[in-house]
Amino acid sequence: MADDHDHDHDDGDHDHEHHDDGNHDHEHHDDGDHDHEHHDDGDHDHDHDDEGHDHEHHHHDVETLGAAVLTVSTSRTLDDDPAGDAIAAAFEDAGHGVVTRELVGDDYDRVQASLKNLAGRGDVDVVVSTGGTGVTPDDVTVEAAEPLFEKRLPGFGELFRRLSYDEIGTKVVGTRAVAGVVDGTPVFCLPGSENAATLGAEEVVVPEAGHLSGLASRDEA
Repeated sequence: MADDHDHDHDDGDHDHEHHDDGNHDHEHHDDGDHDHEHHDDGDHDHDHDDEGHDHEHHHHDVETLGAAVLTVSTSRTLDDDPAGDAIAAAFEDAGHGVVTRELVGDDYDRVQASLKNLAGRGDVDVVVSTGGTGVTPDDVTVEAAEPLFEKRLPGFGELFRRLSYDEIGTKVVGTRAVAGVVDGTPVFCLPGSENAATLGAEEVVVPEAGHLSGLASRDEA
């Protein structure tokens, strides 16, 4: 597929006397400095509040994720799936578990059904697909996934393409990696190349999946 191939890769004296009076005024201003010291206490309180807010914000994070990996390809098998292997390894290396791995062909209905089924499983906290995000006629993963999104996560695609630019330059315009929330589960759709899957999983998905999964499923819990 197209995305598979592409990812293979900012001033006299009189005035001075008056200035002495100004120095006297300046001593009075020192009292103002004392007031400023009191303001520093406020800054300390603000920092403390920020820490408490950050702790609360991450209170619902999922510490150990159950991940589902879906490979979309008509030419790969689960025994020959370097992109899927890279995604699974990224989760496992971070102490998470891979609940299931599946492979489907480049078919709109099958891709959509698989994403929906995986996102709805009780043991799955995050779904990551690889493949079908390019611009060839049979790249249908994005089209299949987007109607399922209850909430879109545009920052994922934006960040992934920014990181990818360092590797493949302007060819990044040909990748349509997307993410969103399906049935309270974050779903990430990555390109099909091993390099792209590794980059996306290690640099973006795994670091943020626990936080996003906790937020997306908080009301359900």
